[in-house]
Amino acid sequence: MSKTLRDACRANLTVGSKTYRYYSLASLAETYPSLARLPFSLKVLLENLLRNQDESSVTAADIGALANWAESGEGGEIAFRPSRVLMQDFTGVPAVVDLAAMRDAMGTIGGNPEKINPLSPVDLVIDHSVMVDHAGGADAAAKNTALEFTRNKERYEFLRWGAGAFDNFRVVPPGTGICHQVNLEYLAQTIWTRDEDGETVAYPDSVVGTDSHTTMVNGLAVLGWGVGGIEAEAAMLGQPISMLVPDVIGFRLDGKLPEGATATDLVLMIVEALRKRGVVGKFVEFFGPGLDQLSLADRATIANMAPEYGATCGFFPIDDEALNYLRLTGRDDDRVALVEAYAKAQGMWRASDAADPHFTDILSLDLATVVPSMAGPKRPQDRVALPDVAASFAATLAESTGRTAPKSVAIDGTDYSLSDGDVVIAAITSCTNTSNPSVLVAAGLVAKAAHERGLTVQPWVKTSLAPGSQVVSAYLDKAGLTSHLDALGFHTVGYGCTTCIGNSGPIAAPLAKAVEEGGLTVTSVLSGNRNFEGRISPHVAANYLASPPLVVAYALAGSVSKVMNDDPLGQDKDGNDVYLRDLWPSNDDIRTVVDQVISAEMFRERYADVFKGTAEWQAIKTSAGLTFDWDDSSTYVQNPPYFEGMSRDVPAGASDIENGRILALLGDSITTDHISPAGSIARDTPAADFLTEHQVRPVDFNSFGSRRGNHKVMMRGTFPNIRLKNMAATGTTGGFAQHVPSGDVAPLYDVAMRYADEGTALIVIGGKEYGTGSSRDWAAKGTRLLGVKAVIAESFERIHRSNLIGMGVLPLQFPEGVGRESLGLDGTESVSLTGLAGGISAGMEVQASFTSADGKSQSVTLLARIDTDGEATYFKNGGILHYVLRQLAAA
Repeated sequence: MSKTLRDACRANLTVGSKTYRYYSLASLAETYPSLARLPFSLKVLLENLLRNQDESSVTAADIGALANWAESGEGGEIAFRPSRVLMQDFTGVPAVVDLAAMRDAMGTIGGNPEKINPLSPVDLVIDHSVMVDHAGGADAAAKNTALEFTRNKERYEFLRWGAGAFDNFRVVPPGTGICHQVNLEYLAQTIWTRDEDGETVAYPDSVVGTDSHTTMVNGLAVLGWGVGGIEAEAAMLGQPISMLVPDVIGFRLDGKLPEGATATDLVLMIVEALRKRGVVGKFVEFFGPGLDQLSLADRATIANMAPEYGATCGFFPIDDEALNYLRLTGRDDDRVALVEAYAKAQGMWRASDAADPHFTDILSLDLATVVPSMAGPKRPQDRVALPDVAASFAATLAESTGRTAPKSVAIDGTDYSLSDGDVVIAAITSCTNTSNPSVLVAAGLVAKAAHERGLTVQPWVKTSLAPGSQVVSAYLDKAGLTSHLDALGFHTVGYGCTTCIGNSGPIAAPLAKAVEEGGLTVTSVLSGNRNFEGRISPHVAANYLASPPLVVAYALAGSVSKVMNDDPLGQDKDGNDVYLRDLWPSNDDIRTVVDQVISAEMFRERYADVFKGTAEWQAIKTSAGLTFDWDDSSTYVQNPPYFEGMSRDVPAGASDIENGRILALLGDSITTDHISPAGSIARDTPAADFLTEHQVRPVDFNSFGSRRGNHKVMMRGTFPNIRLKNMAATGTTGGFAQHVPSGDVAPLYDVAMRYADEGTALIVIGGKEYGTGSSRDWAAKGTRLLGVKAVIAESFERIHRSNLIGMGVLPLQFPEGVGRESLGLDGTESVSLTGLAGGISAGMEVQASFTSADGKSQSVTLLARIDTDGEATYFKNGGILHYVLRQLAAA
């Protein structure tokens, strides 16, 4: 047998007293010298191919094509095997539900259920279940935690079963922090190791996660991105991720940040620039001398928001700053030494004097041009310079309500009124910023200066601080800043992802009443990464992303209608006006505090027993056993129907669709927030009716996120967003649809079930950027369970397109310039799709005909967005999990 490239490049690396096996890119460069010019992110992919060469999923030709990328610029399909998988509990619970269901299904088709077991390390961090029911008090965190455990008892019992039932599966208990911050501060190693054949193999750390902000860890040179839960399940079961070699956009940074500018301001400018450039499906890699001026936390802030600028990831290479961060966060000295030695041996070390890599295209930014900014009112890429926020909101108000002046409503039982533009939620939240000590210390220093001058937060503002890890509390305490944040109402409400994902909790009832009855447009200011319509709170129509110190400032000001640089935030003890400039710390002040209060011991202490959990967690009792003992009465966890009727054999093939109906006719920028059930469960909806029928009181409805393990709840909440406009149900807003030909308008779930009873296939039609947003597998799962066979859109977001395929739903794309408007569709048309019965293949064309009630028909050639042969195989099997199940059963 001839020697493979993998064999030829096998080498040893001695670091201190330890020797590691690795696969040398330097050796490979003897055959492919242009690989030295590869971007660092593609070198990680190349090593992954080289190490996993099997001449089946990875061939010598695959390796050679990627090694020559800098010369050819061409990239075909590759099979990527990440080192590990990361989950949060909202997406993790349904993933574990699916694994448990696969064990049951494996037994049903005559296979061995023990084969359903993660082969790659999996970490699930419980961080999405805490809600801000209580805020503004010293006992807020304790009360919220108590509610969290009460509400999520069944889910936590299930996760504890999973931690015991599956190998290679660890659960980080609630109250620890946000999964991305825990990943950055503790789980990530930059260079991973495993024992194999009596040797220790070293290779780049890489990860896929069931949250789109998995990208954050790219700031530490760990290549990773968000995938749907179904893709993650396949990856943990040993299946490679089928992907096309991406374009790599180089983003050059020069200079240094000026006084008053933060990493948040920088990332908002980067989001704006990259969204304008268009980088969906591409890697972005940062380079240039400006990197020397950015802390690792700053880099992680930028990497975190890759989904907001549309890229698969935003990568930073290994350098001295990465090593400094590993030391600072308490990583083992041997690991730090390995990271440096490996990176230098593999050409993965960023040296200031080295030639720049070859990129598909290059953008640049001088850090000195960064200015304080916010983004809103409903998209992260809509950056507004701080002095212009008030005028921008006024324009938004005029556009949405027709009002040219703010409207006010007196609040019952108080001496104040609530007006358009008033900030009712001010939240320091989300991994984007709570991982960055510089902006959190800055918030603390602003709070300190305000408190010492006697300023107070406006009474209508709900304030909260949700640290991304316990380390944050430790250094704020040590810096003496916690007491000042508490004095302004920014008490810690819990450790987890809160307001940014819609877990903001209720605003005060009198305020909610004023908003509802007065039709007010009130606002939130949060240090998060998402501000899509309806996401933060059902009562807040305009949401602004901002740095943590600006969150504090706007809580003091109380309104985005104030011109922040010109109008006073309040008055001091002597009645003198106090302006933002009077409170804002200098960059040196911030740096001095950060350097004084953060130590490696702080991280080691907080993460010493990270998997142990609190007494409440340890007290949770659960079942043991290979398969899960499903409880039919549970409203949180149910056995999903995906594998019902499944056999060992691959289905004969797809069928053409005749006379399907349009369930939803949608516009541009439909996000997974519009599609996937999220946030609170509103009364008088199909999901609420189901829970009520099962004796669940409205006060105990909890959130859709917490009930993701129950498909019966989730499918009733698919397409639920209160801002969703289904143009097939004229005159409605929210989750409604129209039945054709009766013309009856009803909740979308009810209409879908009526069509199911009639045996009618369903189609969803969207515009540009369909499926933008978080990697919510339920946006695809719910779509399938409603009976939708295909989604036709003008363009797709990467993760959601993949998720649709993974659930056996066909993504189809209109030709350029063709869509709902050009075809004149109103949602009453019947839809037929032909060309499917001949077999599914990557990049195939499908003929669509749209026939209106008067019999007029028009045809369009659609592109099937099944981009790789691997995706075609998954679709033919009915979905990726069906494919994996059949493969494991046959092994």
